[in-house]
Amino acid sequence: MSFIGLFLSGAVLFLNSLMLMGKAEAKSVGVFNLFVGIIQVIIPFYLTMVSDQGHWSLYNYAAIFLFGLTYLYVGVTTLKGLDGSGLGWFSLWVAIIAVVYTLTAVIHFHDAVSAITWGMWAFLWFLFFLSNSLKMKIDHYLGMVAFIQSWVTLTIPSLLYFLGAWNTPAVNQIWLTVLIASIVYFCISLFKLRLFIPFVHTEKQ
Repeated sequence: MSFIGLFLSGAVLFLNSLMLMGKAEAKSVGVFNLFVGIIQVIIPFYLTMVSDQGHWSLYNYAAIFLFGLTYLYVGVTTLKGLDGSGLGWFSLWVAIIAVVYTLTAVIHFHDAVSAITWGMWAFLWFLFFLSNSLKMKIDHYLGMVAFIQSWVTLTIPSLLYFLGAWNTPAVNQIWLTVLIASIVYFCISLFKLRLFIPFVHTEKQ
């Protein structure tokens, strides 16, 4: 996937995380989702048209569409005040596709960093499904996960690539540690959330 696309995705996910945590106004964030979503649909469409049409080329460009269409869907849903159930089911579909990309990164490319990154994105899209379609009250947790992922899976890797430091052995080792630490933090936070919900219900009763 183009690192310019990753860079722009980092900005969108950062703003979306702030929106979910109640720190940014939804409609203004929705506008930015539309801007980047349009870019990340037009560019991969053009790249696909001029590509060699090889299956791995299409595989890489299809990944950009997953992000672009998600941002367009979020933008329209937010600006129009639509029910988010459709967005949630779309997010579940994308989460399943992201699992395939995760497995491909492991089995075919033997790339641990890409595999973990795609796994984290699959988890994030699945959380969007739980929030929008199943109406689970996890917006703050979802926002926290999105905030961290906006930096560790998108923004910082893109900057490192632009600086010529990405995919070096030292950075790969460091980034594996960063990604694993992020996953551990997500798991601990989720465990605390699951413990906290029954306690709230008990207090209300």
